[in-house]
Amino acid sequence: MDNTIELLETIGSDASLRYASSENLTQVLIDKQASEGLKQAVCSGDKKHLMQELGPRADPSPPQSHTVGGCGEEDDDTDEDQPGRGDDDDGEEAKRES
Repeated sequence: MDNTIELLETIGSDASLRYASSENLTQVLIDKQASEGLKQAVCSGDKKHLMQELGPRADPSPPQSHTVGGCGEEDDDTDEDQPGRGDDDDGEEAKRES
């Protein structure tokens, strides 16, 4: 598994490998003696082979938010405080008074 992780890091950091065709990348993986799971994942485009090798912790679920409400008062995005943008037309009145 360590070799697989090292190869994935190499692929991720080397643009010529990251954007290589699956045939070229498969040949590189054969030359580097990559695991069968990694070679099958590259050939098929299906990550399940790789996930089986790396285990369930390799595919984390998306982060979950533990917040209950929406924006607080300090994060309110309404335009009430901006002249000429709220329900009252303070901006227009200020222009007329000048």
